[in-house]
Amino acid sequence: MEKFVKKSLKFSILIIVVILAITVFFAKIAKDNSRLETNLDKYMPQDHPAFKYSNMAEEWFNIKDAVVIAIYNKNGIFNYTTLKKIKSITKELGKMKEIRKEDITSLYTADNIVGTEDGLDVRSFYKRVPKSKEKLEKIKNMVVTNDMVYGKIVSKNLKVAIVIARIDDDVFSQDFYHRILKLAKKYEGPEKIYVAGRPIVEGTLAYLMPKDMKKMVPIVIIFILGVLWFLLKSFKNTITTLIVVLISTVWTFGLMAAFHIPIYAVSTMIPVMLIAIGVAYGVHLYSHLELHMKENPDISKTDAIANMVKEMWKPVMMAAVTTMVGFISLLTSQVYPVKYFGLFSAFGVFSAFILSMLFIPAVLYVFKLPKFKSKKEKEEHTKIYFTATEKIIKNKKLVIIITFIVLLLSIYGITKVWISSSFLAKFEKDSEIRKTDKFVNENFGGTTTLNVILEGKKKDTFKTPEVLSLMLKMQDKVTKSLPVVGDSFSLADFIKRMNKVMHADKEEFNNIPNNKDLIAQYLLLYEMSGDPENLWRVVDDKYQKANLTFQLKSDDSVQLKKAIKVIETFRDKFEKLGIKINYAGSGYKALVFTDLLLEGQISSLLVSLLIVIVLLTLMFKNFYIGLIGSVPIILTAVINFGVMGWANIPLSSTTALISSIAIGIGIDYAIHFIDRYRIYAKEFKDKDLASKHTMYHSGRAILFNAMVVIAGFMVLVFSVFPPNRNLGELVSLNMFTSFLGTLTIMFIILYIKNIYFKKEVKNENEA
Repeated sequence: MEKFVKKSLKFSILIIVVILAITVFFAKIAKDNSRLETNLDKYMPQDHPAFKYSNMAEEWFNIKDAVVIAIYNKNGIFNYTTLKKIKSITKELGKMKEIRKEDITSLYTADNIVGTEDGLDVRSFYKRVPKSKEKLEKIKNMVVTNDMVYGKIVSKNLKVAIVIARIDDDVFSQDFYHRILKLAKKYEGPEKIYVAGRPIVEGTLAYLMPKDMKKMVPIVIIFILGVLWFLLKSFKNTITTLIVVLISTVWTFGLMAAFHIPIYAVSTMIPVMLIAIGVAYGVHLYSHLELHMKENPDISKTDAIANMVKEMWKPVMMAAVTTMVGFISLLTSQVYPVKYFGLFSAFGVFSAFILSMLFIPAVLYVFKLPKFKSKKEKEEHTKIYFTATEKIIKNKKLVIIITFIVLLLSIYGITKVWISSSFLAKFEKDSEIRKTDKFVNENFGGTTTLNVILEGKKKDTFKTPEVLSLMLKMQDKVTKSLPVVGDSFSLADFIKRMNKVMHADKEEFNNIPNNKDLIAQYLLLYEMSGDPENLWRVVDDKYQKANLTFQLKSDDSVQLKKAIKVIETFRDKFEKLGIKINYAGSGYKALVFTDLLLEGQISSLLVSLLIVIVLLTLMFKNFYIGLIGSVPIILTAVINFGVMGWANIPLSSTTALISSIAIGIGIDYAIHFIDRYRIYAKEFKDKDLASKHTMYHSGRAILFNAMVVIAGFMVLVFSVFPPNRNLGELVSLNMFTSFLGTLTIMFIILYIKNIYFKKEVKNENEA
């Protein structure tokens, strides 16, 4: 190995040039082909049964996510200026190529079902905006007496009206997003205009993601530079180590772009992740080089570099492989962004390892070797680590007791962990998008929808009074029992309205008539008089399938599950009528998304843990070493979830990555420590001496490594996205836990078990 390295060093300049050329190639690909993916539906596996069914239902009933524009006038909306703005906004939206006119609902376009001498008629509330008080008052009265409009597109305090523009999934773009915002701003004053809806959430994510990435990367570079310089005391070594991780980041995004994999929200953390993780390899290499040169002050440059590569390639490679395993285990997830994050982060780690083993030796060979501290300073530092080792051994029982107590507290904390599917939770509570959503939710039914799809066995199932009455009963039960459910809408609302207006607007007829033929007659009259498009959003043309929509004031999975739990109490009653209940829409898909997230988290955690134990066993040729080496990461995983529970941090698409990341990175510490402990066990034949020297050699490097990684991840506290901040805090905590667990509890178990000193112990017993 050493001879091969020495021969390779002669080609150092060529190695540097080739690496830089590959980097330029990947940088060009990344620049030309990279794209952001903010369509939240694209985050989900489209071949999953729940998504397949939801997509079919969306086709049946033209279910689409909507942009919601709310017009607020503190003096009320029933005046010429505000009604004119509602009309103008509606018309301007209709001119946009991304929106069909039929998919816009506002007070200007809404159907007003009324009874006439000739029967049923469907009219608009207004075409020309009236100026007289009498006509404005008439429109207001029509709205207040119409349950299909009042509280749905005009708030009950009559101060807010909304314009709803439903759009297809594939039409949203950054240009469209900014045109919508520009349109809203154009009509502000004296009215306040709010823009909400899932597409706006997506657009805001797309706008803030690159800005956040541009801010994060320079900050993490500055932090890492500072920490590396403090640890390595060499500007050249600091820059070289940083260049390695920057190149690996360029290679990673270049490869993503080459395979046309988009950049998801979670992908924006890859640069921070790779910069924080990748520098660890350089730290270990330089740390070994420093110690070896202190012990051999007259060694030649070639021999020093060759020894560094020879001694460190195996533990560094194993550290890289186990880190890759942590990321690759995320492929068990069915959530696309998580899969791609794992796969390309693993490639980035692999790149950082290869570059560390090629680029760093090449740079060391081309330039002068660094100068290190004097022998006297070495002895002072050695004493610190030796003393620390003695204290850990002396207090081993106390360490075990403390570890046990922390574990018990963490296990209790795990019971408090909850799952969040909320995409709005990605934003600050006082952010404009959250405040807008809150405003719309306070005045209307809610910006999150849950579509309940009812399928009958026979044609005209949904013309029967029993079925429609049961639908209405379910709507009432869900909306009244759950404050988070603000409103609901179904075919039953149409029938109620038609029955009322056909009986001179008498309130006692605001219900479902107990006559199938009468219901059929109402529906025929509506089809002839109104716009069937509106009807086909709640029922199919055979009246065999129906779409019942619940509006929720939260997009969180906890609230969605509560609504579904109440809905499920009606399943048996519907089945007795030959009707199946299914679910569709973005709200339900987000709920399934969280379940897949949890399944993926558990499976990736178990897979990565199992593979790591196997790899450690193979590397050290001892199953017990595999188990002992996994102790710090098991502790870390338990403590991580415990802290999440105690701190009320939910498991989300971002925080779900933590355990696999922690296992992948944290196991590095165990590998380096055990490998050096094994070497010194053979060299010194004395357990205490081996322990002390291991603590000085690997313990020191592990401390440096942990400091760099923690500093790198703590930079995420500057992110505009709260889940990213949680990730930074938790991964930093995990790295500290892994570092501390390796140098305390794992070391104590290794020390007590005498695995590398069994022969000596046996001989002593025989004597």
